[in-house]
Amino acid sequence: MNRRDFNLTVGATALGAALGGHAVLAAGSPAWALEADIAECCSCAIPCPCNFGRPTDKMCEGNRLIRITQGQVGGADLAGIDFLVSFAMRKWTRIYVSDALSEAQYAAFDRILPLAFTKFAEISRGIERVKLSVTREAQVIRFATPASRVEMKPVAGLDGAPIRITGLPSPVFHDYVQYESVVHEHASEGAHWSHSGTNGFTSRMIAKSA
Repeated sequence: MNRRDFNLTVGATALGAALGGHAVLAAGSPAWALEADIAECCSCAIPCPCNFGRPTDKMCEGNRLIRITQGQVGGADLAGIDFLVSFAMRKWTRIYVSDALSEAQYAAFDRILPLAFTKFAEISRGIERVKLSVTREAQVIRFATPASRVEMKPVAGLDGAPIRITGLPSPVFHDYVQYESVVHEHASEGAHWSHSGTNGFTSRMIAKSA
């Protein structure tokens, strides 16, 4: 699986509509819809070709922060659910869920993960509840778990303005703004990396079942 497919199948049941077809709700699956803020750094050079539908054949290591701002699954509220996905593209993910979530929020997360974040769930090596810190300022975004740490800054465009990109081929990439990593680290069993100056972005994910 290339990164384009990886991004597209994050919201697998929403893809039919995203690609001009029709989404199908699997038998027995609850209806769901969500919007989320995304912040990610990976090991690709700027800009990451995968996000433009040109998948890299190189190893891609990344940390993706997902903050669900609104949504529901089977009537359960998803707003306020924060989690981090550390990944080696096509190989594995580790999912770190904020320990600040209530039991009701964690139960809702458990329901939405295999529906809206299908491939993250399928290749996961584990899901942990951990301290997840997030700081957003005008010129820097920082987020961290015990295993991962990211600091990222926007890439300056014309007259210093942010570089905004529209029309990317995934429901994950609304309101895409180009960033770069200052610090991009991960350390877990069998996986260690540290990058700086590599690709980063913020975006908004909009997805739903049929």
